[in-house]
Amino acid sequence: MKEPSTNRLRKLSVSTKLLFASGALQEAVVTAGGIVTVLFYNQVLGVSPALAGTAFLIASIFDAISDPLIGAISDRFRSRWGRRHPFMFASALPIAVSFYFLYQPPDGLGETTYFLWLVTFLVLLRLSQTFYLIPHDALGAELTDDYEERSSIFGYNSVVQMLLSMFTAMMLYAVIFPSTTEYENGLLNEAGYFVLASTGAVTIVFSVIVCSFGTLNQLPYLHDFEISKKFTFPNYFGQLVALLRNVSYLSACLSLLTIYSGLGILGVVATYAYIYVYELSSEAMFWAGAAKVPGVIVAIPLLAYLSRSLEKKTILIMATLVTCIMISLPHNLKMLDLFPANDSPFILFALFVPLLLGYMIFPVSAIIIDSQLVDVADQHEFRTGERSEGVIFSVRSFGIKATQGVGGLLAGFGLEFIGFPEKAEVGGLAENTLTGLLFLNGPLYLMIYLTAVLFMTLYQIDRATHRQTLQELEARRAQA
Repeated sequence: MKEPSTNRLRKLSVSTKLLFASGALQEAVVTAGGIVTVLFYNQVLGVSPALAGTAFLIASIFDAISDPLIGAISDRFRSRWGRRHPFMFASALPIAVSFYFLYQPPDGLGETTYFLWLVTFLVLLRLSQTFYLIPHDALGAELTDDYEERSSIFGYNSVVQMLLSMFTAMMLYAVIFPSTTEYENGLLNEAGYFVLASTGAVTIVFSVIVCSFGTLNQLPYLHDFEISKKFTFPNYFGQLVALLRNVSYLSACLSLLTIYSGLGILGVVATYAYIYVYELSSEAMFWAGAAKVPGVIVAIPLLAYLSRSLEKKTILIMATLVTCIMISLPHNLKMLDLFPANDSPFILFALFVPLLLGYMIFPVSAIIIDSQLVDVADQHEFRTGERSEGVIFSVRSFGIKATQGVGGLLAGFGLEFIGFPEKAEVGGLAENTLTGLLFLNGPLYLMIYLTAVLFMTLYQIDRATHRQTLQELEARRAQA
């Protein structure tokens, strides 16, 4: 094995960044499944939206406990394969198995039993993901100390994850759930869920294994600062307390959780709106995924351009404002009766061009928050003498799962609040129910993202302070 590199400001090869990002296929599959989870249990199996939302609440409670705990354990773990990789390897099969059974419950169960099945395998899926997501993100935080290179590493990861999520979503609509003579919208066809479960499980195992093996050669270059310290609960709670006193960490956490929760609500209720408000076929819904692709392609060069003259906080606020205004625009216009009719030839253009413009810049927000969290890891070491990437990045894992978790919870109770019926028929819903769907997709989503902008204004780390922090850390390490 190579001698560890002393250059903590090193640049990484494109192949290393892509291998690090290859595990994003696992996230993409789970995210694509999240588009239809509430719809499947509500409209196909007959579980009420409130019960489905409760299942996501229970899973999120487990996440809130397990995510930082697994992060802290991986920070102190010791093995010949490093701190992070053993957890990543161990996660592959549990994620795949729990994903499969989540969408393949036994036939003939009652509403309560289906609810318990949903809770069980949703919790297992999210717990299994924790063993991959947190060590993976902590690994990325350890690869370099370079301020801009960190944005590039997590930029590759975010772009690949989003691109794969869009691709899998498009395959979901066009291949797995195509329209049939019996089902005008294929998402209501129960037979497609076996295809989703089986192909998704195989893909998950492949993705995690490729990423884990592909990044093993980075072991000599990682931080070994905490490797001699064992995990203890007093130290764990001490790390949490210190982080919660860090204003920049709170800013990044609250920003991430808010925008991902908003994204999660949209992931559920947008599907309902496309089917029941705009009366789209599953093939037409394909364009919801396709509209997001250009933003992924331009995200890294756009961020590189903006980073030349703007701080991360400024870029994040600008990107979030553009995203929420454009994505909510069609639904806000529909509520004001300023939108084309469902039989208009311009309906797809009016729906998905604003979506394209909003997602043209949304990836920048995700990349910036990841980069902010890595900068917080340096500031945390400067203040406490501890490196805690696992605990710090547990919020990212929780945030990604909040896309389904908190988003699914709020969407489920939102659907219950507006009185959305079980076994609903397209064209047969009351006007106030349709208006409620539009409110969830438009004004509510907009308000959530504006709240996130308020949290973003609290972030305090900039280039100058980060440079000063690194200089002091290097001096300390040299003395040690």
